[in-house]
Amino acid sequence: MATLAPTIDRHPLAADGYERILSAGAVVLLVAVTAALVCGAAEWDWVPLLIWLHLATIVVALALTPVILLGKRGDARHRGLGRLWAGAMIATALLSLGIRTAGGFGIIHLLSLFTLVQVPLIWWSARRRQVIRHRRAVRGMVTGALLIAGFFTFPFDRLLGHWLFG
Repeated sequence: MATLAPTIDRHPLAADGYERILSAGAVVLLVAVTAALVCGAAEWDWVPLLIWLHLATIVVALALTPVILLGKRGDARHRGLGRLWAGAMIATALLSLGIRTAGGFGIIHLLSLFTLVQVPLIWWSARRRQVIRHRRAVRGMVTGALLIAGFFTFPFDRLLGHWLFG
């Protein structure tokens, strides 16, 4: 009697197409931020330290995103880089709470509060080995808090947009 062997996915943790797109988006956004910083060098003197710290933590998170998403998963390197990424995301969110326009807090600050809740849950799901939950939460965080929020730092005469397109 012939039996059908189950199909075995040899690399269940390997990056899929969506994670490759997220990684490419992080690289594109990192290049745009870098270009904006170079273009805005003449105005660096009047930028407050809080903004510089916020930008630094974002750059760390953006740079780590493709390395983590495209690299081997579950090993000590992945865990260490993941902790660094989580720390950068939390620092970014905390620092953003100190950045306000004349109108006070904006909608973007809700994303910061969401990040402060979600990133510890991402860490917790990894610790509990809830791989599917962890993966979905990371994808959502990269999509929303990094890429979509990052895109909205360029239009509407915001600092990076002003430097890059001004």
